Amino acid sequence: MKDYYDSQETQSVEERELHLFSNLRDNLRQLRDKVPALQRQINDIDISTLTSREDLAQIPVVRKYELLNAQTQARQKMTDAKPGDEIERVFGGFSAVGWGQASRVFASPGPLFEPEVARTDYWRMARAMYAAGFRQHMLVHNCFSYHFTPAGSMFETAALAVGATVFPAGVGQTEMQVSVIQDLKPNAYAGTPSFLRIIIEKAEEIGADVSSIKHALFSAEAFPPSLQQWFKEKGVDGYQAYGTADLGLIAYETQAHDGLVIAEDIILEIVKPGTNDPVPDGEVGEVVVTTLNPDYPLLRFGTGDLSVMMAGQSPCGRTNRRIKGWMGRADQSVKVRGAMVHPDLVDKVVKRHMEIKRARLVVTGAMGKDELALFVETMGQPSEQLTQAIQESIKEFIKLRTDVVYKTAGEIKNDGLVIEDARSYE
Repeated sequence: MKDYYDSQETQSVEERELHLFSNLRDNLRQLRDKVPALQRQINDIDISTLTSREDLAQIPVVRKYELLNAQTQARQKMTDAKPGDEIERVFGGFSAVGWGQASRVFASPGPLFEPEVARTDYWRMARAMYAAGFRQHMLVHNCFSYHFTPAGSMFETAALAVGATVFPAGVGQTEMQVSVIQDLKPNAYAGTPSFLRIIIEKAEEIGADVSSIKHALFSAEAFPPSLQQWFKEKGVDGYQAYGTADLGLIAYETQAHDGLVIAEDIILEIVKPGTNDPVPDGEVGEVVVTTLNPDYPLLRFGTGDLSVMMAGQSPCGRTNRRIKGWMGRADQSVKVRGAMVHPDLVDKVVKRHMEIKRARLVVTGAMGKDELALFVETMGQPSEQLTQAIQESIKEFIKLRTDVVYKTAGEIKNDGLVIEDARSYE
């Protein structure tokens, strides 16, 4: 296992699925009565029937805005802070732990509140660090924030799990960062790529030596090939990790630099934005994650991020599936003529007509002069009857005057967009 964090990374597809769904059922049985939101989401589903991704798809997706609403509404309703009520009042009923069980609570933008317990590598980021070359006895210069958000703790607990030591540098104070790096000579860096570039450029400007940093794990920003090359020229071997404050690690880059390998201890799906429905492999959609976290068990949690499953296995030898990485946001709701139009409304129109292969609602026009068109690819030659039927569905679900425009096969891009806002705001 020298090249891999653990044996899970090279197990067969069948072993992995069996392991994931067995753990999922065990988790749900233990937590169903402890976690109010989980109980509401599962409703009357028989847990023993959840043996595959097809079974999982019958459970509704919980999206980030729903988690935020649940937390906000609970705080508004439960104005008195009584001991033991924080599972509902603070976490919206999604947590299994409260004060005294959670070692820390964090606030990410929203605000959304997330618990952390003292379990080793709670955010499961260690395998991403290992893949990036972080090893025992290294010193890691951690430039993620240590206040409010969990980013600093995510990467610190991961570094400790691989046997490294951490300098909690946090953000800002560039010249002090350079000075400490020159003195301590850390082997590795955790933080955003833009901040490490700032540190290196400042060091070059003042004649300081920060060349001890040979390994870097980046997150929270794009890491394009041009930036990868820049760091390579500076002697830094950089990798990216994709995660969220709610879920921890989702996927990570390996030495193959060919997509992001999905973390071993989550179930990741790609669904059509605004729906509960998984898309076929190769189609762009929203990243939906089920964690096996016994303390904060998010089930079919919609991240709001777009990505796509990649074909085949990574050349690095890890056998789990890969995603392309972050490809934009899935929340494409728009306000048109004073009304909100959501992706699920477009999906309802599409599902009404089996002839529709792919569709996209396009909003055009200048401010105050919105125009709507539903671009449609069909299985065969469209008919006047089909057009009339689609118009009736648009009237029922979208409730706004919308033209139907037929497109040839492949003309509508496979980029995950269900609603495209192409209006001019000049």
